[in-house]
Amino acid sequence: MYKEFIEGGRFDPVKEIQVKVTYHDPCFLGRWNAEYDAPRRVLEAIPGVTLVEMERSRESSLCCGGGGGNFCMDLLGGSPDSPSRRRVREALTTGAGILAVACPKCLTILEDAVKVEGLDDKLVVKDIAEIAGEAFGIV
Repeated sequence: MYKEFIEGGRFDPVKEIQVKVTYHDPCFLGRWNAEYDAPRRVLEAIPGVTLVEMERSRESSLCCGGGGGNFCMDLLGGSPDSPSRRRVREALTTGAGILAVACPKCLTILEDAVKVEGLDDKLVVKDIAEIAGEAFGIV
């Protein structure tokens, strides 16, 4: 559906946003549903977005730590080795200013990791819909 939406001319952003974005593959969308291209195509269709990949992406993506109950329990106590903190540090190495996600659990847990890591001034976590909304002048 995204292909018809984008290639059919129905995805027509009104403004260009100059930003470097890296995308985090959520476990459910990626590993469970084998969907890796659709989110990237949406991001690439936004004028001014430069998409850069993290070292671990697609099938090799690192889990944010939000699954398996860790979202509620934080089994590692927010340690520097927690999956979410490791993931935002990996995102930072790409030089991106935005860490894009397509999962509400990933959004919440990675936003918290950015704060704990003290990266608020360097990295912002946003849902793909928020980024598209900016390009359409909605957000």
